[in-house]
Amino acid sequence: MRMLMQVSIPHQEFNELVRDGSVEQTLSKILDETKPEAVYFTNIDGYRAVIMLVDLADPSRVPALAEPWFLLLDADVQFHVVMTLDDLGKAGLAELGKKWG
Repeated sequence: MRMLMQVSIPHQEFNELVRDGSVEQTLSKILDETKPEAVYFTNIDGYRAVIMLVDLADPSRVPALAEPWFLLLDADVQFHVVMTLDDLGKAGLAELGKKWG
């Protein structure tokens, strides 16, 4: 299942990695393990953030994806199911509309 993974990183933890020169190494280590389809760095609500597209074949992988961010950066992590237009087409929206509308 394709998931959008959103990570918000507290300033203090990220700043410490910037100051000691290990920010790139830390982020690379996490991303090498995560193997996202796409990754973007941005800000959300004033915090540094990472948005990734990950393939979650099994829900038991959630901790493996989230724990590095929790443990190394004290980050907040959210997962959101995402679909392509083709996926949405397979959802049977017309039938659901008839059933529930």
